[in-house]
Amino acid sequence: MTSQTLLFSPVEADLRQLTDNLKQLVGARHPILYAAAEHLFSVKGKRVRPAIVLLISRTTMPDQNITLKHRRLAEITEMIHTASLVHDDVVDDAEMRRGVPTVHSLFNNRVAVLAGDFLFAQSSWYLANLDNLDVVKLLSQVIMDLAEGEIQQGLNRFDTGLSIEAYLEKSYYKTASLIANSSKAAGILSGVSTERAEDLYHYGRHIGLAFQIVDDILDFTGLTEELGKPAASDLKSGNLTAPTLYALEEKPSLETLIEREFAQEGDLEQALAFIKDSSGIQRSRELASYHAQQAVKYLEPFPSCESRQVLIDLADYVLSRLY
Repeated sequence: MTSQTLLFSPVEADLRQLTDNLKQLVGARHPILYAAAEHLFSVKGKRVRPAIVLLISRTTMPDQNITLKHRRLAEITEMIHTASLVHDDVVDDAEMRRGVPTVHSLFNNRVAVLAGDFLFAQSSWYLANLDNLDVVKLLSQVIMDLAEGEIQQGLNRFDTGLSIEAYLEKSYYKTASLIANSSKAAGILSGVSTERAEDLYHYGRHIGLAFQIVDDILDFTGLTEELGKPAASDLKSGNLTAPTLYALEEKPSLETLIEREFAQEGDLEQALAFIKDSSGIQRSRELASYHAQQAVKYLEPFPSCESRQVLIDLADYVLSRLY
């Protein structure tokens, strides 16, 4: 299995520069917000989203250096992602993220909400300064999609009637929209054709969905230490993901446990046993694999180069996290 560090080695220097720049971009005018942001950007996160932006930038400019605007887009992408995590942690009352304390548990909810708002505002300001209206529209849509995804998730808690299609739509809003639209934006900054920009959008959309489905499977199969959050936390909070939705088709008794919100002792453990005894996890793996394969197809029109190969290998890496 390829480690993520090895996988992203072609943009390793770019990512190091990105982390340094992020702390500077937030600025030191607001000590508490700066402390919160520094905590966030110091955490050894996956940095998958800016890595994809940088790899696409290099793929679409194979014989040239990527521009400062490409680098700034990668930074904006990570700022938007981080802002959304800060808000998610407040909504979910999560104490840990990536194995370290969340902003609201270190400071308080008020600081966390303001830190998230501040990062969204900062990202919007830097986005406007790219002076590219198409890119501004794409990333502004992402911020709306993130809110839409959080609203849908909140409204559909413990809803056993949720369809796989509705689950994928919510997953698009919460995860894939940012990857899809920032991928397309990177291509636009490189001056690719409309058709190629759409290919990049679809690559990002499918890789983003695969990534989210894998995360949702790991919520059932991973260990708390690996996840950086309690295992089965999605199910416990009523966020029904692919493994549960597939299991509901086979295990009618599971519906009763979910609809009473695991109110009785042993309900959650029984629900987990039903899910693991069903084909839900295997079918979810197949769904993730489908989206990973679809993502790779959209890279076919682009010239062969090291960065393009990494984007292809990323699809395998996403699925390899399951094993």
